[in-house]
Amino acid sequence: MTRRRFLQTAGAAAVGVPTSVKGYTSEEMRSMAFNGEMEADVSKWDLDTPALCVDLDALESNLATMQQTVLRNGIASRPHAKTHKCPAIARLQLEHGSVGICVAKLSEAEVMFEHGIDRILMTTVNVTVAKIERAMSLRRWSPGFIQATDTPENARDLSGAAQATGVTADVVIDVDAGGHRTGITPGDPALNLAQLVDQLPGLRLAGMLCYDGGSQHVRGFQQRRAQTLERLTPAGETFALMRRSGLNTEIFSGGGTGTYNIDHETTGLTDVQVGSYVFMDAQYLAIGGETDSEVYSDFQPSLTILTTVLNSQYDGQVTTDAGAKACTINQPWPIVKDETGMIYRSGSDEFGTLRYENASRTYRVGDKLELIVSHCDPVVNLYDQMHAIRNDRVEAVWRISARGKST
Repeated sequence: MTRRRFLQTAGAAAVGVPTSVKGYTSEEMRSMAFNGEMEADVSKWDLDTPALCVDLDALESNLATMQQTVLRNGIASRPHAKTHKCPAIARLQLEHGSVGICVAKLSEAEVMFEHGIDRILMTTVNVTVAKIERAMSLRRWSPGFIQATDTPENARDLSGAAQATGVTADVVIDVDAGGHRTGITPGDPALNLAQLVDQLPGLRLAGMLCYDGGSQHVRGFQQRRAQTLERLTPAGETFALMRRSGLNTEIFSGGGTGTYNIDHETTGLTDVQVGSYVFMDAQYLAIGGETDSEVYSDFQPSLTILTTVLNSQYDGQVTTDAGAKACTINQPWPIVKDETGMIYRSGSDEFGTLRYENASRTYRVGDKLELIVSHCDPVVNLYDQMHAIRNDRVEAVWRISARGKST
């Protein structure tokens, strides 16, 4: 299947796009929802724009596909909430069988815990006194909160703060996958750090993590598989060293959406830190999958931006209200859902430009269209809420409660 054909058929059952709309604002939509669930019948096409939407059928299919795959491969999922920043989706992931969630920032962990999520692995190391103290305060209230460390100095800082707070903090060793972004060198350095954490008062060694972000978007399944397994080999050997030394190895977390069906081949790996699979985006669609070299079709695009045409008076193009502030400037650019022969650009702050190239249709002022997002994580962080859609009706309004939580 070609990438173009996949994107055409992804929404083949969609109804025609209306041109007469009501334009309900975000505030109005929240007023019609109780605990997030809609109490009024509102069409997706009646939303004011730009609006962030998530198709529930596609989202639920993605959740099911992930769980079926990891269970078949003998591991678990520990999804990264940095993708959606939304407690409602985190709860769905746990309900579908995930063993917990990951977060990148301490403020994300705090928001998730405030909304009843208590199995949280923070994958970023806290290094400042303020953050370490906040983390230990969270650990006091959340027994399922796990922290990471990647240096002996940091481990000692965590130990001192844990003792001062009166808690025993669960800690994993962050092992570098070769990108030198975070993590300690695999092998003896990582083993020595694990042994130190195991001995320090106030800490409990919970295992290790190793996230290979550099392999997630490698194009071509076989190339991606080869790079992933090569780069995770030192981490697997480190895990074996820890196990032979009698250390606790209950967690060996890593991997992601691009390698979710590869990571289990690394001996000892317990769970994958998948994120974008819930939404998908133009970046992931382009990498190709195991059974489809043209498009990564394992998961369905569920996240879209609804946008309105503002100007159609010039031949071969229209202008929309979804520019960089609604879409980001990440590339590849957003993709017009269910249509072909169109090139979308969101390089202007306030406006998007859609150009026709043997287009499957044209648009007039006031028409609405949907965009498959370029990169889901930063797009989500631009919005206060997303609209959960089923059969073109708004079923729920979900607050993106961790939006802007970057500390």
